[in-house]
Amino acid sequence: MAQMESTVKRSDKRRQPHEITWWQRVQAIFWSGVFLISASLVLALPLPINSQVALSVGDVSPVDIRAPRRITYESKVLTEQARERATAAVPDVYDPPDPRIRREQVARAREVLDFIDSVRHDEYASLNQRIAWINAIPDVALSRSAIERMLSLDDKSWRRVASETQAVLDRVMREEIREDQLQTYRQRVSSLVSLNLTDEEASVTTELVRALMRPNSFFNAERTQAAREAARERVPPQTRTLEAGEIILRAGDVVGPEHIEALDALGIRQARASLLDIPRATSFVALIVLVLGVYLYRLEPNFWTERRRLPLLTSLMLGFLVLARVMTPNGSLLPFIFPLAAMTMLLSALLDLRTSILATVGLVLLVGYMTNGSLDLMTYLLMGSLVGAFTLGRGDRLSAFVWAGVSVTLADLAVLLTFRISTGPLDTATLIDLTGVALVNGGLSASLALISFFLLGSIFGITTSLQLMELSRPTHPLLRQLLLKAPGTYHHTILVSNLGERAAEAIGADPLLTRVGAYYHDIGKTLRPYFFVENHVDGTNPHDRLDPYTSAQIIISHVKDGLEMARKYRLPQGLRDFIPEHHGTTLVSYFYHKALEQADDKESVDEQAFRYAGPRPHSKETAIIMLADGCESAVRAARPRSRDEIDRIVRKIINQRLLDGELDECDLTLRDLDRIREAFVRTLHGIHHPRIQYPELIEGPTQPSTMEREGTNDGEPAPIAAVSTRTDLPPDGNRSPGNGVG
Repeated sequence: MAQMESTVKRSDKRRQPHEITWWQRVQAIFWSGVFLISASLVLALPLPINSQVALSVGDVSPVDIRAPRRITYESKVLTEQARERATAAVPDVYDPPDPRIRREQVARAREVLDFIDSVRHDEYASLNQRIAWINAIPDVALSRSAIERMLSLDDKSWRRVASETQAVLDRVMREEIREDQLQTYRQRVSSLVSLNLTDEEASVTTELVRALMRPNSFFNAERTQAAREAARERVPPQTRTLEAGEIILRAGDVVGPEHIEALDALGIRQARASLLDIPRATSFVALIVLVLGVYLYRLEPNFWTERRRLPLLTSLMLGFLVLARVMTPNGSLLPFIFPLAAMTMLLSALLDLRTSILATVGLVLLVGYMTNGSLDLMTYLLMGSLVGAFTLGRGDRLSAFVWAGVSVTLADLAVLLTFRISTGPLDTATLIDLTGVALVNGGLSASLALISFFLLGSIFGITTSLQLMELSRPTHPLLRQLLLKAPGTYHHTILVSNLGERAAEAIGADPLLTRVGAYYHDIGKTLRPYFFVENHVDGTNPHDRLDPYTSAQIIISHVKDGLEMARKYRLPQGLRDFIPEHHGTTLVSYFYHKALEQADDKESVDEQAFRYAGPRPHSKETAIIMLADGCESAVRAARPRSRDEIDRIVRKIINQRLLDGELDECDLTLRDLDRIREAFVRTLHGIHHPRIQYPELIEGPTQPSTMEREGTNDGEPAPIAAVSTRTDLPPDGNRSPGNGVG
């Protein structure tokens, strides 16, 4: 027992799918490179759209260009021009007159006048010396004629000049004198001199005051800049309206910034690529690819095991990126119709929700790159996409797509109203436009997702839930053949599907895939149904006339036959996997042991001739059907009469598969196997519970048959082939009460 538990633990450890092969790494690098190069070119290079024109500022328009539709947009060019005019209208700001400068200059005038007075009374100096001394006074520029007049005045006149000079200087320095206004105020000095002075005295006074005047108000750069910024801020954004058919540029006009802005707003200008666009775009895309790759490598290791997933993810993201490049010109309603939610819903239904969310975030960032970080558009696309994916789920009903479209519409409208209300009150026309955009986006997203769901499932060989619902109908040709040609096998598949569905629900696998896979796992038996004991009704066993090798090959061939039929009827790969994997590489033990009994030399019996070719189960769903197939056959053959007997049989089958290594290549854990066992026992106990034995009627026109007595507990006839006429033969050559191998 301890050895078996140790083997089980080692087997469970080998089943963890964290190892990525070198070929998977090569595929990952290849598809990452494809997306990186393609997405970078889509972002950097202009798309050749016929309705667009390639013009730049300074070009000459070759033709008349008219607005294709009416549009009102916020003009950054007009707004900037209005703000520049408002800024230019603000005059320079100067500080108020500084009283300190006035006091300094009046005191300076007093000193200068005292010095001149002392020079006037120097009897030993010559005239030229006196003139030179006065002319050397710092910061006081006087002409020679003015100095000579000062020296020629008598003392009384000089005293009047000195007094008037100080008074006029004090009066004029009280006014605001700017640097650029100094000359103007100097010219006004003569009008301020008292009329009581003589012309000679007034002339000298004027010269002295002009020489002593200084600016007392200076330019304040900080206050001027603040005033101009305030004026800019008071200018509201300017809007421009273009009517449908209005001429934007005439042939021969020189293209200006306002023309480029109008063309961009209408989405009819084809931008020119620069040398820096490609490396800039490549760097941005590389960051997104790196984050997505690390996420898938660290948190989604099973993503790499399916070779179709990476091409699907790359193709969808590139396709929607190109669509976004076409539909997201600046300033129109077209970007808000871009059906990104369709991609999110497709990835969620075809792959898984977490991968779809991360891919959507990456594509939203790429759209933000194309639209220069349009927050309202990015929020709009992200919220609608996530809500649509959450609503759709697995997409197992057509109504789910309808409700997903409705939810996308409501989410889009909520985002649009949120951003629109923040800019001002809503009018009726705007509300109608926003509602229409949300309805178109939701309807287009749901429709595109539904159509692509069928197409991509077929192209990439991914089994979709809608395909499974269609294939689960009993009117399918293969199921009709199974019912008509091999009714016992059909009944067996119904029981196995019930077991598998309950087990899948218990461990979080796909119940629908498990159920439908069980329907088709034994379709190969329809070619030779009489070789399988569940289809015997007359007690004849054709294997009695065959050697063990031939019987084993006939039994094994139902897998090959089933695969050929599946390909003929174009079953998806997800269902085809159930046909060979539900047997794996197990041994057709009944005929193998029979061959050993008949052989003289047991060493000469080739065991490989009695084994199925495989492969072993690679998914939880196919592994569940392998276990369900074996458990149902063993329990039916053993006819247990209590829950404990059923539990012992189920444990034996599961342990045998585990020890034989049949579960090494799927990701079932020991906890999963225990939950599967509990689900099997609960379901099988409901099917194989003890029956009520009805007494035979003494009187009456008819009496119930043996099948009715043994196969019913409520008086109803048992389903066809519910009870085999013989129980000593294995249903397909390897089912026996002692083995239970299916």
